[in-house]
Amino acid sequence: MFEAILLGMGAGLISSFLTGPVFFAMIKTSIERGFKAGFSLAIGVIISDIVLIGLVLFGSQFLKYQDSFDKYVGIIGGIFLLAVGIYYLLSKVSINYDTDPLSKINKRGYLLKGFLMCILTPSTLMFWIIVSGIISVKLDKLDEKLFCFFIAMATQLTIDGFKSYYSSKLRHRIKEDTLSKLNKVAGVIIILFASWLIYKTYHQYY
Repeated sequence: MFEAILLGMGAGLISSFLTGPVFFAMIKTSIERGFKAGFSLAIGVIISDIVLIGLVLFGSQFLKYQDSFDKYVGIIGGIFLLAVGIYYLLSKVSINYDTDPLSKINKRGYLLKGFLMCILTPSTLMFWIIVSGIISVKLDKLDEKLFCFFIAMATQLTIDGFKSYYSSKLRHRIKEDTLSKLNKVAGVIIILFASWLIYKTYHQYY
């Protein structure tokens, strides 16, 4: 169970920084429209992730898992994450500081926006397919797998909540240059994880 907790926390941490457009849309929304708007968007993202995880788990019931899958999941997933990390390093961020965060917001609208942005981003589905493959290798029991995904969602929502809260409170102190640097840090972290995944898979199967 301890391994399920560690895997879940790791997956939630990476997921909260993985989808570039969603990640910075959350910070941008929190700065421009306040905490409630940003957190509503975060909840929409979580709902989307739950739907995608359900699809991945449900779909896996129709496939007989083989050890050879690990090789393809590791290499393809590593290359995919490597591309995402490089995108982070090269992308730019822009923010409008003139908006009023205290004005009335449509929380359902931001929730729907977060849901659609996440579920329509191919990287999100690909990420949970990769995570599902890793969890299938590390964990045997279904209840451990479900608990792992629960920890991942709880970790992601907690991190997103902190991002939304502090982005709204420190809106005038958070500059585009700061977010650009954060973008690059996230890119480096994802690249390191992708490189480790590729190395470990290559070392084990080739």
